[in-house]
Amino acid sequence: MPHLDPLPWEANPQFRERFQHYQNTRGFVPNSILTMQRRPAIAQAFMDLNRAVLYQGTVAEELKMLVSLVTSQAGGCRYCQAHMSNLASIYQASDAKIRAVWEFETSPLFSPAERAALRLGYHAALVPNEATGDHFDELKKHFDAGQIVEIVATIALFGYLNRWNDTLATTLEPRAVEVAQRAISAVGWQAGKHEA
Repeated sequence: MPHLDPLPWEANPQFRERFQHYQNTRGFVPNSILTMQRRPAIAQAFMDLNRAVLYQGTVAEELKMLVSLVTSQAGGCRYCQAHMSNLASIYQASDAKIRAVWEFETSPLFSPAERAALRLGYHAALVPNEATGDHFDELKKHFDAGQIVEIVATIALFGYLNRWNDTLATTLEPRAVEVAQRAISAVGWQAGKHEA
């Protein structure tokens, strides 16, 4: 049970267009944002940052979604793991690849560039942070400085979201649960406190 219930879409009419976009692309409006809208400025700033980080730049969206997934895995947020399984699937990652994020170092489904990004995502999300110069040396073999900023911004965005959703015990939406059960339940995913 969430500590705060999400508000209905209609609570802030200025978000209608953005919420419709979420409904059309993801299959639902995230309860995390519906809860944030109690403070419209926070919800707006978050949605703007989310768009800039995940959907702009030159790093492939599929990779950003997988970095978000491994970051959420390291952070322990089951809500974000389900969401990023859903978005990775939308951005053409196969269920096998989504499931293999838990074994990215050894899975043949990942390129050296993807491994470098996932490695940083995993180690940067641990507490204490375990990102090292070696992680960046490997990233620089595959990504330019602007792309590295995109990858680190993706990791940092999910530091915020992991804390938000785990702290509030945000309830998972049925579509996110469906994809997570299909794609990552075999590697131990369960909704936990985010269960409806």
